[in-house]
Amino acid sequence: MYRAYKTAIRMASKTTSERLKVVVFVGSAREKRLGERVKLFMLDQLKLRNYDISVFDPLDNEFTMLNKPVFFYGNEREGAPPFLVEKEKIMKEADAFVIISPEYNHCIPPALSNMIDHFGGSCYSRKPSGIVTYSAGQYGGMRAAMQLRAMTGELGCLSVSNIFGIPNAQNSLDSDGKPLNDHMESGAKKMITQLDWMAWAMKNHRAVSEVQF
Repeated sequence: MYRAYKTAIRMASKTTSERLKVVVFVGSAREKRLGERVKLFMLDQLKLRNYDISVFDPLDNEFTMLNKPVFFYGNEREGAPPFLVEKEKIMKEADAFVIISPEYNHCIPPALSNMIDHFGGSCYSRKPSGIVTYSAGQYGGMRAAMQLRAMTGELGCLSVSNIFGIPNAQNSLDSDGKPLNDHMESGAKKMITQLDWMAWAMKNHRAVSEVQF
């Protein structure tokens, strides 16, 4: 049985797409947000891996205040906003998630949890996530990161162990998202390397496993 499993994994690895599909959640909707710098920087770092990237940004997308998540529209999604149906398709096809978050009042921003909660657990499960947090102060949004640990665990997209925290973000990235110190690229690389490994491992296993949860 183990030999057959190894053969199946090997075949899946050979036939799977050469590009991982990654959804990036941007957590802040505030005016003059530091998150814009972090978003631009992380997109540059992810593009180095040749990922197929989709960005879910509360400033660009039509995520209304959540009163009816997409899975409330039934299996056929009858009457669901086309925007949500399109985004759900992207979510289901994703191999990994990157969550970029500031920290508001020691918490996850409402715009971020609002976006995430539009979609059901089946969109997230059996896929990894990477957490990127930032702040204008010295803690780099770590209290929000701990909440995201719990949230991603509940959703089924377990976060990799390395959290990329960015303290003093206004002094770490310029307005175009270019790094101003060596920590930025090395810190991002550590998290993305873990995420890449987990994403490929889970993608290959999803291809040969009949288990759904």
